[in-house]
Amino acid sequence: MLRSPFARFALLLALSTPVMGAWAQDLPSAALPPAEVTKLASLHVRLVSLQDSMNSEMAAARNKTPERQLGLQEELHTKVAAMLTAAGLTNEEYQQRRLKVSTNTALRQAFDDAVVELQAAAAGRTVAAKPAAAAASAEEQPKLPAGPMGAHIGHVLISFADTPDKVGLLEIAKTEAGIAAQHAGFAARTPTNLESMKRHAAHVLHAIDPTLEAMGPGKGYGVKKAATAVAVHIEMAAKVETAPAGVKTHAEHVATAARSTVSRAEEVASLAQKIVASTTAEAAAALVAQMASLAEQLVSGTDLNADGRINWGNGEGGLQQAEEHMKLLLAVAVR
Repeated sequence: MLRSPFARFALLLALSTPVMGAWAQDLPSAALPPAEVTKLASLHVRLVSLQDSMNSEMAAARNKTPERQLGLQEELHTKVAAMLTAAGLTNEEYQQRRLKVSTNTALRQAFDDAVVELQAAAAGRTVAAKPAAAAASAEEQPKLPAGPMGAHIGHVLISFADTPDKVGLLEIAKTEAGIAAQHAGFAARTPTNLESMKRHAAHVLHAIDPTLEAMGPGKGYGVKKAATAVAVHIEMAAKVETAPAGVKTHAEHVATAARSTVSRAEEVASLAQKIVASTTAEAAAALVAQMASLAEQLVSGTDLNADGRINWGNGEGGLQQAEEHMKLLLAVAVR
């Protein structure tokens, strides 16, 4: 059983990180053509998306049995293999290309830039499609109770005035958290390259709190601000005089998980700042490992007491737990 989100992240890396075998010595030194770098980046984006989906499944309370965890691990292996096949690559060919990228600074820069562009393009398509989808079918949005309670629930789940594209606070929190985790992973892939680690640590910092780092691949809102607002607005919903007891209960759970995310985001930001200020790759690499683990936990939370489940409380909860309890809260609110 994989007990932590970081272990699950390591599982995917084990499938996609080059193994330095004897065959590696025979690799041609020529750089990959730009089209091959883009192809590799596209495959990486799909693998990361798969990882995120499987992490959510593994974090769900319903999947916390050893048998189900093992089944999900096997499913992950199978899907990764299918993606490689669909991309027209054998595992060895994929490993060779990853090795070329990991050992060539210019290729790694091109690869990382391609990944960022692909994800930005994907986000742009998703954002552009939302208004049309909403106009076509209002039934796709969750039903909200009337009055102030419903308004605050809507701020968390559907739309908030100052978020990018006016998306809900929980959605922008998860988006920024995903960007932070991705760039923490980029930094972790280059433990001997100080400049690369510092560059991606700055990107992480931007996604966590853009007031600390103005430029980067994030949305300009930040995990910290978004998760704080999730807690504030769901507590405002619970304070409405007519709020049912179930809303008050689950609002506490949502707010607690959101504030645990804020605390974790502050730890990630502190580590990122230390990495940016590092003067040696060795010092930065030790911090990057911590940053990558914590950044992944922004969404998934973490099983601190090793009881086989991730709770909303006790400092364990992440945005995934906040989202789960928002669903429970909504079910009570609209009865």
